[in-house]
Amino acid sequence: MHIVTLRDASSPVAAQFVPDTGMIGTSLTDDGVELLGQRRGLDAYIADAKTMGIPLLYPWANRLGDNTYTAHGKTVTLVPGQGGVRADANGLPIHGVLAGYPNWRVLAESADEITAELDFGADPKLLASFPFPHLLAVSVRLADRTLTVRTAVTPTADKAVPSCFGFHPYLQLPDVPRSQWVIETPPLRHLALDERGLPTGQASRQQAAVEPLGDKAFDDGYDEVADGAVFAVSGGGRRIEVHFDRGYPAAQIFAPPGEDVVCFEPMAAPTDALRRGDYPLARPGDSAVAQFSIRV
Repeated sequence: MHIVTLRDASSPVAAQFVPDTGMIGTSLTDDGVELLGQRRGLDAYIADAKTMGIPLLYPWANRLGDNTYTAHGKTVTLVPGQGGVRADANGLPIHGVLAGYPNWRVLAESADEITAELDFGADPKLLASFPFPHLLAVSVRLADRTLTVRTAVTPTADKAVPSCFGFHPYLQLPDVPRSQWVIETPPLRHLALDERGLPTGQASRQQAAVEPLGDKAFDDGYDEVADGAVFAVSGGGRRIEVHFDRGYPAAQIFAPPGEDVVCFEPMAAPTDALRRGDYPLARPGDSAVAQFSIRV
C-alpha cells in the first residue's frame, strides 16, 4: 500500500492519500491534530466500503433510486456485490463503484502535491456499471493551510460522460464537544427527501445560516450551490472551511446522530441525478473539471 504524505511548506498542516485504495484521503492534520473523522478506519473502507476520511464517490454520489438507470442513451442494471456496486439499508446502490479500487496510476508526486489517474474504460467490470469510457484524474495540493482537490473527467470515446460524482469529507473538531460546534452554510436550495433519502421534487430556499450543531442530525440534500460557496464548522478556537470552488452545484450535509463528525459533501449533481437526467456532461474533446478545497 502506497501512502502519500503531503506537507504544507508554510505551516504544520499535513495530509495523506492512498492512491491504490480508491484515491482516498485518510488524514488531514494540523500540528498533529487529526481533523478527519476516522470512523472504522481504512481497513473497513477497503473491505466493506465503510466511508471515512475523504472518500471519492464515483460515478455517482449518494444513492440511486433503483438498481436500473438510463443515462445518455444507455440502460444499465446494477447488481449489488458485483463491479464495485454497494447497497444501502434499503437495497439502493450507494456511493458509486470505486471504494477501495486499486488500479490508479500516480502521474506526479511531490512534497505537497499528487496527481493520480484511472482509465475507467480499461476495466470491463467498471464499464458494466457505468458504460462511458473516460480518464478520471484527481490532483491534490496542500499549500497555505489549504487542501485543494481537483477532479477532471475526460472522455476517451465518441460519447459524453455524465458527471454525477462527489466527495464525502468527514470533518471533526477533536477535544471540542459536539454541543459547541457551530456550522455555517451559504444560500442554498433545500431538497425535500423521502424516507429513503431520495429527492421528492419539492424544494425551498434557504438563506445563509450560522447555527450550533448541538445534537442535531443532518442527512440533507441541496442544489443551486454557487461556485465559491463556503461551508464551515468551528469551535474551541478552530475553524474548518470547505470551499466549493467550481463545478459542484449540489451538496449533501451529513451529521449522523451519535458521531462527532460533520460532512459538507461537494457533488457534481444532486442525489439520483444519474437516473433522473439532471446532470452535466463531460463532452468528447474536452474535460469536465471540478474543484473543492478544505482550509484549516
